[in-house]
Amino acid sequence: MDTPLYNRLQRIINIRIAKAYRTTSNEALCTLTGLTPIAIKAEEEEKIFNIMRGSIQNEIDKDEKSKDWLHPAEFIRIIETPEDEGIQIYTDGSKNENGVGAGVAIFDKGKIEEKLKYKLHNNCSNNQAEQLAIVKAVEALENTNIDNSRRRIATIYTDSKVTIQSIKYYRNHKSLIEKIRKKSTRI
Repeated sequence: MDTPLYNRLQRIINIRIAKAYRTTSNEALCTLTGLTPIAIKAEEEEKIFNIMRGSIQNEIDKDEKSKDWLHPAEFIRIIETPEDEGIQIYTDGSKNENGVGAGVAIFDKGKIEEKLKYKLHNNCSNNQAEQLAIVKAVEALENTNIDNSRRRIATIYTDSKVTIQSIKYYRNHKSLIEKIRKKSTRI
């Protein structure tokens, strides 16, 4: 970034806004106009961009290392037409002009046990929201008090064919998919 060029441009704008003399310092002009110096604002925006892009890309879309993969014999069983026994979990993730969000509703014996809502960064995709909803549902199931005398069966209902296919596809080792697989085998 060519800071002197941007400072000169901002200085001209600040002089006109403040109706000040040319001899007024740039710092005083920024104070008079209430504008953040452009170099500071650009650095701030760059840091925010790097943090947001880095955290989203590195944490959600990264491939897990092969040493962290679940063994193929331990994969979870996915049934496309389940029986309604045990705990029912409904998940949904969506993206629209208002943002990206995920939701979970856990039912036991027809009675709602827990409702969860999550707001994600606007750069997240609809599939990531769906996958995060399933991860959070399984995490909530681990912490839910369940009668141990009953068979521990949970059915997760999702409308995301992409997520189901991703979980089934043994070559997909994205972070959220691996979390779903690992957490589901521990329930």
